[in-house]
Amino acid sequence: LRENFIERVFCYRRFQDLVQNGVTKQALIRFHTIHKYLLLAHSQQHYETMGRLVGQTKRYQLKELTLKYGEHFMRALTMKATVRKHVNVLQHIVGYFKSRLSTHEKAELLGVIADYHKGLTPLIVPLTLVKHYVQIFDVGYIRDQVYLSPHPKELMLRNHA
Repeated sequence: LRENFIERVFCYRRFQDLVQNGVTKQALIRFHTIHKYLLLAHSQQHYETMGRLVGQTKRYQLKELTLKYGEHFMRALTMKATVRKHVNVLQHIVGYFKSRLSTHEKAELLGVIADYHKGLTPLIVPLTLVKHYVQIFDVGYIRDQVYLSPHPKELMLRNHA
C-alpha cells in the first residue's frame, strides 16, 4: 500500500514535469513508452486504453489529449500491482535478452522470478538481476523503463517478500 502510494506520487511528479516542460505529441508518446511496464504491472486494460488514446493524436487537441491521458494514467496507478502482474512484466522484459543468456544464466533468472512468484524472495531480487542483464546487453528500450526504478532506491520499497 505504502509502495503504491509513493509510486503514484513520483509518477504524478513526472507527469507534471511533462506538462510543465511544454508537452508535445512526441513527448507524450515517449512518456507512455517509458511507463509501459509500470502501467502493465498495474493494469493491462488501462495501458491498452492509454495506448489507443496516444495513437489518436490527430483526433484530439494536445491539451485535451494530455488531460485525458493524465486522468487514465493516474487511474491506472490506483490499481494494485500484484505479484502475478509483476511476474508477467518480468517475463516480458526477459524476452528482450533471453536468447543472449547462457543456459545457466537463463535458469538462474527464471528461478529467481519463480521464487518471487512463490513469495520466497522480494521483488528487488529479480529486478536487480534483470537490471544487471539490461546493462550488460545494453537493452536501451528496457533500460529506459520507469518500471525498473519508479522511485529512489534509498526508499527500499521493493525489498519485502
